[in-house]
Amino acid sequence: MNSEFSTIEIPPKSVHKYSIIWLHGLGADGHDFEGIVPELHLIAESNIHFIFPNAPIQPVTINGGMTMRAWYDILEMSQKHKVDINGIYQSAGLLDQLIQQEIDKGIPSKNILLAGFSQGGVIALHTGPRYPHTLAGIIALSAYLPTIDQLTTERSATNNATPIFMAHGIIDPVVAIESGKTTFDTLKSMEYNIEWHDYLMEHSLCIEEIEHISAFINSIFK
Repeated sequence: MNSEFSTIEIPPKSVHKYSIIWLHGLGADGHDFEGIVPELHLIAESNIHFIFPNAPIQPVTINGGMTMRAWYDILEMSQKHKVDINGIYQSAGLLDQLIQQEIDKGIPSKNILLAGFSQGGVIALHTGPRYPHTLAGIIALSAYLPTIDQLTTERSATNNATPIFMAHGIIDPVVAIESGKTTFDTLKSMEYNIEWHDYLMEHSLCIEEIEHISAFINSIFK
């Protein structure tokens, strides 16, 4: 995996109290969700540091080995959706570093929220429940969790009650809604504090979803 790692950031306009780290999907970059910030109408927006990391550039097997920004390699697009598990752990390590950077600035982990779309959602959903300190929340959009079997032994009790928001498009042709829903059902059975939303859309976001994300974040950062 290429070690290149950079971020797009929107600094807080007022006192820095909270941080949101938002990870993009395959082939996109940190600018992908930069424009969503004003659409969220967050109560605490002026106190939030937004960090949009760029995934490392690496070859992606399903795209003929072409190099692009990817949090991990996708080996096949069958229903099993075989992926590079080691790559997920490596990217989770990068996310751990970003969380630590915010903690080093004096932001408690309970004021740091992880969000991600597609591959980015996988990394947020993988990292959050394993993180050794309590986080504010986790948002996983159009994603699922390939490492859910390992979570049974790797979970951190400090994030058992951390609110998790999962959302998915009903007609998603990239990540089947069944994959997302199975992940949700399993996490629910593991007694995580998790909610599920689905929308009549493909592999994207919609206005109603943005409103629900806004309500979720506003319930945490006030």
